[in-house]
Amino acid sequence: MKDNRRVRTESVNEPASLTSALRQRLHEAIRASGGWLPFDRFMAMALYEPGLGYYANALPKFGRLPSGVDGQGSDFVTAPELSPLFGHTVARQVVQALEATGTEEVWEFGAGTGALALQVLDTLAAQGRALRRYTIVDVSGSLRQRQQATLAAHAGVVSWADALPDAFEGVVLGNEVLDAMPVQLLYRRGGQADGVWHERGVGLDAAGALVWVDRPSDLRPPVDIEGPHDYLTEIHPQAEAFVRTLADRWRKGAGFFFDYGFPEAEYYHPQRHMGTLICHRAHRSDDDPLADVGEKDITAHVNFTGVALAAQDAGLGVLGFTSQGRFLINAGLMDVAQGVGAKENAMLGKLVNEHEMGELFKVLALAPAQSGEGWVPVGFSAGDRTHRL
Repeated sequence: MKDNRRVRTESVNEPASLTSALRQRLHEAIRASGGWLPFDRFMAMALYEPGLGYYANALPKFGRLPSGVDGQGSDFVTAPELSPLFGHTVARQVVQALEATGTEEVWEFGAGTGALALQVLDTLAAQGRALRRYTIVDVSGSLRQRQQATLAAHAGVVSWADALPDAFEGVVLGNEVLDAMPVQLLYRRGGQADGVWHERGVGLDAAGALVWVDRPSDLRPPVDIEGPHDYLTEIHPQAEAFVRTLADRWRKGAGFFFDYGFPEAEYYHPQRHMGTLICHRAHRSDDDPLADVGEKDITAHVNFTGVALAAQDAGLGVLGFTSQGRFLINAGLMDVAQGVGAKENAMLGKLVNEHEMGELFKVLALAPAQSGEGWVPVGFSAGDRTHRL
């Protein structure tokens, strides 16, 4: 869960060598691109530049406590780190999907610390259900060692991959993966009738500092946005390309993606005029991705309609769409939580309450066409919102 309180990024000590090295790479890329780098390329470098980007360096990222508080520190907490009840409940959905689709493997994208994998594997092992393989696909090599330590008890079944094979089958999991995919920024100067759309990118000022630079663009949001005001928003070509790649290689199974975001009508609401781009560091948030590059997460909410349409256009089916709170309750969270103590009950509330993660986070289920018919994933047995996509 990412805390949206604002913080001045200058107040956090930075490893200057990491920041300066990444900044130098960015300067070189900007100059090589004629003085202007589209934001999606900037975001990709800030997050994934080998050895330097946020997800490619060794700085702590995941955990319950801010940096320095517990001797290790972190920038944000995701649901599996918040409570093992999350993964134990998701495992119930995994079991049903494996049986319904006749598959024996799980593929997890962006596994973080390995907490979700551990919770799913522990639950399946306790039920005597054997997997052929649990494969983690993660572009962050720096997290693999931590995942290997977390999953040592399941070393015989867990494997790692840097990319998808040409063909695969199984149940797919992705928790807070889509939000970390680079986005393009679009800015409209003026209102709907006479406003001019620009793509926002990054350049350098006379002193060599990173600055915003807008260029006129033919790119547009997927819907018209009413109103007389300026408007900043995001489009998500990389997330949509990701599901198209899945569709091209995924032969059988079902997939479940957990993330914060909205259907298209809410995402591009006229009142959301400053977009959703946000940075996370030390369990606080700021809106300046050009500061402290490589030391904080940069993310945007997910346009679930765009992802679902891209999936359908590529041949995948949409099995369901609902809030995280509804999904977990449908999948048996209350049964899983029987007998837990007060502390875990408090974490349960954070997972499902509307003012915590329960409503902001959504779950989208996808599947290849060859994955069986006539079954409804248990997580969508009530409160399905597919009609709102």
